[in-house]
Amino acid sequence: MKRIRILHGPNVPYIGKGREPQWYGQQPWSEFFEYLRTKYANQASMTYLESPYEGQLIEWVWETHLYDALILNPGALAHTSYALYDALSACEKPCFEVHFSQIYKRERFRHRLITARACRGVISGFGWKGYELAIIAILG
Repeated sequence: MKRIRILHGPNVPYIGKGREPQWYGQQPWSEFFEYLRTKYANQASMTYLESPYEGQLIEWVWETHLYDALILNPGALAHTSYALYDALSACEKPCFEVHFSQIYKRERFRHRLITARACRGVISGFGWKGYELAIIAILG
């Protein structure tokens, strides 16, 4: 059984709670997370943590003994955080970066992903299903 840690950065918790529904839709994370936990219950144990604070996310990345793989939606920190990039680069566990929206259809500053270089893969534009794609990659 794989232990998967899912981390959300700034503003991600507001998806499905009124945050730019044209990009993020209406379904809250809690509903989709329960779907994932149920569907993959025999293959993976998943923990989910969220913080708008860069330092907290970095500390959670460094807790590598607690998980086998990491799924990260760093929010806007993906475009700005060299510190998070450094932690991911040094982390010995595979990480998949997920972005809910299709970042290349959005503002130009979103096209540059600093943290993605430290990840095994990046999934963008599939909404919540991007997390399921990351889980499939981890289990595969």
